[in-house]
Amino acid sequence: PTATTFAPTAMSCSQPVAAASGIPVIKCYLNGVKVPQVVRFKTLVTKAVGVVLSVVGGLAVGKEGPMIHCGSVIAAGISQGKSTTFRRDLNVFREFREDHEKRDFVSAGAAAGVAAAFGAPVGGVLFSLEEGASFWNQSLTWRIFFCSTISAFSLSVILSAFHGHAGELSFSGLVNFGEFDDVQWSIIELPIYIVMGAIGGLLGALFNLVNFKLTVFRIRYLYRRWIRGLEAVAVAIVTASVGFLMIDISTDCRPHRDDFYDNALQFNCSDGRYSALGEIWFQTPEASVRSLFHRPEGTWTALTLLAFFMVYFLLSCWTYGLSVSSGVFIPTLLVGAVWGRLLGIGVRNMFPTSTWVNPGKFALIGAAATLGGVVRMTLSLSVILIEATRNITFALPIMIALTVAKWVGDFFSEGLYDIHLQLAGVPFLGWEAPSRSSNISAREVMGYPVVTFRTVENVGRIIDVLASCPHNGFPVVDTAEERSGEEHSFGRFRGIILRWQLIVLLQYKMFQSDTDGACHRRLRLSNFRDAYPRYPTIQQVHVSVREREYNMDLQPFMNSAAYTVSHNASLPRIFKLFRALGLRHLVVVDGSNMVVGIVTRKDLARYRMTSLYGRLGMEELHISHG
Repeated sequence: PTATTFAPTAMSCSQPVAAASGIPVIKCYLNGVKVPQVVRFKTLVTKAVGVVLSVVGGLAVGKEGPMIHCGSVIAAGISQGKSTTFRRDLNVFREFREDHEKRDFVSAGAAAGVAAAFGAPVGGVLFSLEEGASFWNQSLTWRIFFCSTISAFSLSVILSAFHGHAGELSFSGLVNFGEFDDVQWSIIELPIYIVMGAIGGLLGALFNLVNFKLTVFRIRYLYRRWIRGLEAVAVAIVTASVGFLMIDISTDCRPHRDDFYDNALQFNCSDGRYSALGEIWFQTPEASVRSLFHRPEGTWTALTLLAFFMVYFLLSCWTYGLSVSSGVFIPTLLVGAVWGRLLGIGVRNMFPTSTWVNPGKFALIGAAATLGGVVRMTLSLSVILIEATRNITFALPIMIALTVAKWVGDFFSEGLYDIHLQLAGVPFLGWEAPSRSSNISAREVMGYPVVTFRTVENVGRIIDVLASCPHNGFPVVDTAEERSGEEHSFGRFRGIILRWQLIVLLQYKMFQSDTDGACHRRLRLSNFRDAYPRYPTIQQVHVSVREREYNMDLQPFMNSAAYTVSHNASLPRIFKLFRALGLRHLVVVDGSNMVVGIVTRKDLARYRMTSLYGRLGMEELHISHG
C-alpha cells in the first residue's frame, strides 16, 4: 500500500486541485468561481491515475468523485475544440469558447461521470441540478440527459466487451450494487426507517465535525506538500496494519459456500473455513457494500460488524482530505451498510419469526442514510441508489431516510462539501440569500470607491489601472459630476467592460489615430474567442511610449445593456440577480443613474447564514478584495 499510495500522493502534490474528490471544486466552477487549473488536461491525468492507485493501495476511498471531476474536465476540453496543453487548435466549436457555454458542458460532464460511476443517467442529471449547475434552463435538461445516457451506454458497451460478452448491454456502471430479488417491505417498517434516517443524520454530523477538525489541523500544521505526502503514506500503512491486525485476532470463521468461495480468505481459520472479517476488508469498498446488501443472514456476527464499523468510520473520516484522489460516497455507503446490517441483526433477534426482516434491506437504508447525513443530498441521491440497485420498490424508504438524515444533520452543521468550501474561503453563493438579510441594502454591500473608465479613455491610464488593480470588471462612465449630496458618484453609467476585453483591445492596438481621432483597425468576435480562456496578462502586452498617449474608444466593445441595481435594493434581491443571471459584477446606481458602487461575488459572500442546533443566524465575514 505504501508504494501505490506514494505515486498518487506525489501527483496530487504537484497538482493540488486534483486532490480529494473534486466535487467541491467543480461546484465552485459551476457556481461562477474561477478555480485555477480545475479543468486542465494535467488535472485529468493526475485524477484518473491517482484514484486507481488510491483504490489499489487499500485506502478508504471511492472513485465516484474523481469520475465526476474527470467527466467535467473531458467535457470542458471537448467544448473548446482546442488544447492549450498540446498547443493544438482544431478550429471547431469556436462558438462555445466563452464562460457560460463552457459551464454548461461541464455540467453535462459531471452528470456523465455520475452515470458512468453508478449506471444512473437520470441520477446524473439530478446530481448536476442539485449539486452542480447554478444556472438551469429547459434546453440544458435534455442536453445533459442525452449526455449522461450516452455515457452509461458507452460504458455498458465497453464492459460487455471486457467481460467477453460483446454486444450484451446489461452491464451497469462501474459501481454495481447488485439487484434485490424478491425483497419486499411493509408499512410497519416505516418507523424503523425514520429512526435509521435520524441515526444516519447523527453519524453524518459526527463525521463532518471530525473531518472539519482534521482539515483545520491540516491547514494550520500540515501545509507543506511533503508533510501532506507523508501523512497520506502513513494513513495507507495504518489502514493496512489495522486491517491485518483485526483479521488476525478475529475468531469469526465461516464454512465455505459455493456462491462466494472465490472471494473467501482463509487467514488464520482452519481448512474449509474463511475469515468473515477478511471478506469485508480485502475487497474493494463497493464489493464489500454489495456483499453486505446481498449475503444471507448469519454471514457475519454482530461483534464483527461493530468492530469494523468503528474502525472504518474513523479511517474514512481521516482519509477524506488527504492529498490523494478520493471520493467519499463509497466509504460512507460502506459504513452505513455495516451499521444497517448490524441493526438488522438486532431486529431479527427482536422478531425471530417475522418474514419481513431482511438484513440486506436494512443495510441499504443505513447506507443511504449515512451518505445523506454526510453530503446532505436528497433528490439526486435517491435516484442514484434506486438506479444503482435497480430497485424501485425501496424508493419511498430511501427517500424518507435521506430526508430525515438531512433534517437531523442540518440541525448540527452543514454538509461536508459546504464545510470544505467555507474552509477554502471560496465566495460560493448558495441557492438563497442568508435569512434575516432583507434589511441590508446595496449601500452596505457594495464596494467603494469604484475604479471606472471613461467612454474614451487614455491608453496609458488603462494600462496603469490594469497593472495596479486586480478587478475584472470596470464601469464605463461619462465624466464624474461633483455633487453636494451624501454620496459621491463616479460618473453617469454607460456600460461595463471586462479586464480580458481590455487586454485583447490593447493587444490588437485598437487605438484612435492622433490625426483624425478614429480607429482604422477592425476586430472580430473570433479574435476574442481565440484568446479564451488563457488571456495574456497586462505585463505581456507591449505598448510603446508614444502609444500610451493615444486614446481608446470603449463604446463599441463595452456592454451598454449591463444590469444595474438601485442603491436602495435589498441583499436578497441582489442575491437573486447574481444567481439567476450568473453575474460576476453588478453596478450600483442612484436615482440619476450615477455610479455609486459595485457589488461582486466577494461582497455577497461576506454575509453567510449559520445554523447551529436548529437556530438560524447570519454572520458577516471580512473578505479581502485582493
